[in-house]
Amino acid sequence: MRRPNVLLTGTPGVGKTTLGKELASRTGMTYVNVGDMAKDGELYEGFDEEYDCPILDEDRVIDELEDKMIEGGVIVDYHGCDFFPERWFHIVFVLRTENSFLYDRLESRGYKGKKLQDNIQCEIFQTLYEEALLSYRKEIVHQLHSNTPEDLERNLDQIMQWIEQWMKDNN
Repeated sequence: MRRPNVLLTGTPGVGKTTLGKELASRTGMTYVNVGDMAKDGELYEGFDEEYDCPILDEDRVIDELEDKMIEGGVIVDYHGCDFFPERWFHIVFVLRTENSFLYDRLESRGYKGKKLQDNIQCEIFQTLYEEALLSYRKEIVHQLHSNTPEDLERNLDQIMQWIEQWMKDNN
């Protein structure tokens, strides 16, 4: 039985990982956190001193994921989306969070200074939503509010309904 590939993207701190893990648990799909995969496989090409974080080797990430993506049924969680092949995803969800919630979440993760401010600005200017619209067909890109536990449940329900419909239509 074919299953869709889903991309969860958005600024760090918007709830991609929480949503992705719960979605995988409820659907039996495979969950991939690209940041964790990169860390485990050391899929880096350097270190960014300004942001105090490793620089992702995008080509190696794509090589690592290719076989899983062909099989289908994968939920991919990453804050960027423009380097993934368009053919991989059947739907893209961009999570959005109000700045007051996001600021507190990022601060609790130890973000500060330029890294904190740039991520808040990224959310204000809808940078990742725009990136998704430029990278994928508009009709498969959707924004979801991700501020509260109620939003999480609503998003889970909506995505699960979409997955069920996709499976009916494609099997």
